Amino acid sequence: MTTEPFHRAAGGSVHRLLDEAFAGVEMTPDLQDLKEEIRANLAVRADELMVDGRSPEQAARQAFDELGDLGALIAETQGVDAPDAGARSRLAEHLARRVRPRPAFVVRTVLLCLVALAGLVVLVLDGFGVLTASLGLLVAAVAAVALPLGWVTADALRQETTSSFPLPVRRAAGFGVGVGLILAGLGVGWLVVQGVAVAWLVLAAAAVVGGIALLSYLGATKTNRHKPWVLAQSADFEDRFSTDPAAAARFGIYTAVLWTAAFALFIVLSFTVGWAWSWLALVVGFLVMLVILARMLFPPKG
Repeated sequence: MTTEPFHRAAGGSVHRLLDEAFAGVEMTPDLQDLKEEIRANLAVRADELMVDGRSPEQAARQAFDELGDLGALIAETQGVDAPDAGARSRLAEHLARRVRPRPAFVVRTVLLCLVALAGLVVLVLDGFGVLTASLGLLVAAVAAVALPLGWVTADALRQETTSSFPLPVRRAAGFGVGVGLILAGLGVGWLVVQGVAVAWLVLAAAAVVGGIALLSYLGATKTNRHKPWVLAQSADFEDRFSTDPAAAARFGIYTAVLWTAAFALFIVLSFTVGWAWSWLALVVGFLVMLVILARMLFPPKG
């Protein structure tokens, strides 16, 4: 059988790693075919990684690690009489499609989540009376939760994944802003519950409604970012919002109106019947939104 040539610099490491993986295995024609096909796939993947700046040894090692459980694949091939073309095909597809997270993205995400966690701890400790924080510190804690998590959301959508292409910068930033506004609004609402001036509740409601409206608009006007193989697998599922832009636009408008009304009712109930019951307006708003979503995605037949 023929295989694609691979970069000589990484060839020695690929051979060594593959020989170690097959050490002690009684070779059969089927396993030999599988080994050569794996070698060709490793070579192609190692070339791609070397173009990205990896050394030959690093490229070979990462390509090999991306294989996953090679022992299971060998055992699967040993258990059949004919060459396991299906297993080899799945391996080739996996190597061709798999996208590993960039180390810099992982580091950024961890650091930003730690900042958000620190802000959340301050808010919780103050809420339960363990910490007596100033208003300035509480506002900073809310920002420490909302801003990093909004950034993480946008950053994550800008990353290529196994199934999706990166989202354009503006749309990714829009999702990040929407998440940040909602978290900021909820955080300010929490401060109001803890005794901060009730006037801040208007700001909290505006932030949450604005964030939900923005996310609804972005969701209703979404563009496809899935890779072709994902679309091929999900071709039988009819996504009405993708095929009917008018329905997507209506859902975005319905959602904005619904949440504006829900938060207005929440504010009115907070001043009249109190906090014990006002939160039910938000719960009802969420449930109604789910019903609208289900009705619009899956309209009755006939």
